[in-house]
Amino acid sequence: MSAQEKRNVVAFEAIRAIYFFEMARFRRTLLQSIVSPVLSTSLYFVVFGAAIGSRIAAIDGVSYGAFIVPGLIMLSVLTQSISNASFAIFFPKFSGTIYEILSAPVSYIEVVVGYVGAAASKSILLGLIILATARLFVTFDIAHPVWMLSFLVLTAATFSLFGFIIGIWADGFEKLQLVPLLIITPLTFLGGSFYSIDMLPPFWRTVTLFNPVVYLVSGFRWSFFGRSDVSVGLSLAMTGVFLFICLAVIWWIFRTGYRLRT
Repeated sequence: MSAQEKRNVVAFEAIRAIYFFEMARFRRTLLQSIVSPVLSTSLYFVVFGAAIGSRIAAIDGVSYGAFIVPGLIMLSVLTQSISNASFAIFFPKFSGTIYEILSAPVSYIEVVVGYVGAAASKSILLGLIILATARLFVTFDIAHPVWMLSFLVLTAATFSLFGFIIGIWADGFEKLQLVPLLIITPLTFLGGSFYSIDMLPPFWRTVTLFNPVVYLVSGFRWSFFGRSDVSVGLSLAMTGVFLFICLAVIWWIFRTGYRLRT
């Protein structure tokens, strides 16, 4: 076996070890990781979809109960991706085991792939469970299932990277919840999760277009109903830009050792 082949084996084993360790922790916390978000989302379907939705006219030919399905899935996927990835890397920092990882013969690429891959997998699974749960409350069809799954995977991976950055930046458990609660959740609610931005006055519609979550929700909703507030190409481009920014920040963190070596 050549030196490169040995290096590839070590890299694969490193990714596998981190990934399965995180997934094992996920299985031990199913109540918090799966049951709680699904129950919370189900309440949204009951309140907004059934109680209020029955009194709201269809939006672009789609019943209100079905219209909010993509937005609610995005809300759960965004928050859980950030939460899973940030806690996964923060806890080794908190306990001091991060130095064992940094001193191991693996590159930061394997570390990131292992942690982010596990966090994204959890969020994708949660999104699919919520999608199945939504069928119990409303009737809808998925116009572009391949694109729906692609948007789901891309969003989960991108915001898991973002959560990884937050986990490194945070120096306390309070900061882990700061960004998801005070920034991501409000942006998601104001990003067209429960309404079409075309319903807003021109000024506020222009302001809303500066919200990056709008492009995620709009692209994901297009995969369900073939309708979107912004073009699908623009949604993909904005997601790609955010993904690139997260990758660049992580590269800088490991290059400089920001909050990893102290």
